[in-house]
Amino acid sequence: MPLMPKRVKHRKVQRGSIAGLAMKNNKLDFGDYGLQALDRGYVPNNQIEAARVAITRHMKRRGKVWIRLFPDKPITKKPLETRMGKGKGNTEGWVARVKPGRVLFEASGCAESVAREAMALAAAKLAIRCKFLVRGS
Repeated sequence: MPLMPKRVKHRKVQRGSIAGLAMKNNKLDFGDYGLQALDRGYVPNNQIEAARVAITRHMKRRGKVWIRLFPDKPITKKPLETRMGKGKGNTEGWVARVKPGRVLFEASGCAESVAREAMALAAAKLAIRCKFLVRGS
């Protein structure tokens, strides 16, 4: 079951802007270690799920993992070899908007070396650059 909203107000939304820096969700709130975005962009639900699996597998399901982003924006795409016009395409997937500074994942209950490696594996699954955070530094 992919990450997506149960229901939405609008089936198709306009692109909008993801300018600026993350003013909220830019600090560690739950865990001792985190993964923070350095780029801006859209992170699809399958990348979020792949990163979550990578973290939990590396931590061998010890400790706790928090996912700090949710794909709430539908992305549409027109079929291949379709002429221009004839309206907006159908919903293809769901993405989370990410601004620089946004904390994407948090973890606690494991050694820093384990958390660092787990977050590196998760960052490799995402299409944006990330850095590792430690509480208190």
